[in-house]
Amino acid sequence: MSSQHVGDAVTVRFFLPSPALAPYISTYYLTEVHGPADTMVQDWLHPEWANVRFARNPRWQAAIGSDALREPPTVIGTGPTCQAAHFLIGPARIWGIGVLPLGWARLCSGEAALHADRFTDARAEPAYGAFAPLLDATFTDEPDPAAEAARIDAHLLAELARRPPSEDEARIRAAHAALLDHEVGSVGELAERLSVSPRSLERLSLKAFGFSPKLLLRRQRFLRSLAQFMLDPSLTWIRTLDWQYVDQAHFVRDFKRFMGMSPSTYAQLDHPVLRAAARARAAAAGAAVQALHRP
Repeated sequence: MSSQHVGDAVTVRFFLPSPALAPYISTYYLTEVHGPADTMVQDWLHPEWANVRFARNPRWQAAIGSDALREPPTVIGTGPTCQAAHFLIGPARIWGIGVLPLGWARLCSGEAALHADRFTDARAEPAYGAFAPLLDATFTDEPDPAAEAARIDAHLLAELARRPPSEDEARIRAAHAALLDHEVGSVGELAERLSVSPRSLERLSLKAFGFSPKLLLRRQRFLRSLAQFMLDPSLTWIRTLDWQYVDQAHFVRDFKRFMGMSPSTYAQLDHPVLRAAARARAAAAGAAVQALHRP
């Protein structure tokens, strides 16, 4: 299944993984930037789970949080994020793979918290070893998005088959489901849902999700509100607020924490990539942002 959205300079297509990979991979997505060689588009990506992105000969720059923009590697492994990522892209075809927390535990290596809020060269970082060969294995001389997505899927199915499940798989599944439940609003409620101690929950959270349970719950609350605005920019922020927010000032504090700017500043910026991606993603996978994706 796939869905696409076409903007003036950006096309975004989403493809769903095979059922066996669905608990581990959210989507495959192809971003195409069109135009003359000097075309550059920029946007600010909201916090999300881990991702791997790759392109042939891209012209791009990226930064997470307050870091300065820099040229990233050709195959980018990005851990879970709780800060916005600022990026600029010239004409290119860029594939991305959304890695869910269970996917990190099964297909990556090392504690997710060690890779949180940073990107690295996926071909040199052992944590992303399962994804390193995809640049050479995906592209051919004639672009064919469906065939390329199928090759990515086949490669990851083979990786999945040779990697045993994590011993924490059942608890990671349960924790992820609880994070997606908007009724769960505190660490105590999250621990109770999983029948674990807060200390055990903290260890599991850092290992597979990248951040503390408290920060993850705060991030989910924020993204539920942001997703509404991304799908319908005509909405006022007050109409997008998640019910867990006490008032608009509460939301503004979270917005500045996660996006590094005020809601009004964000709304005034052009979002050529994220607007296209939110609509195409919602149509293909049922959620406008990856962190709200239900496996």
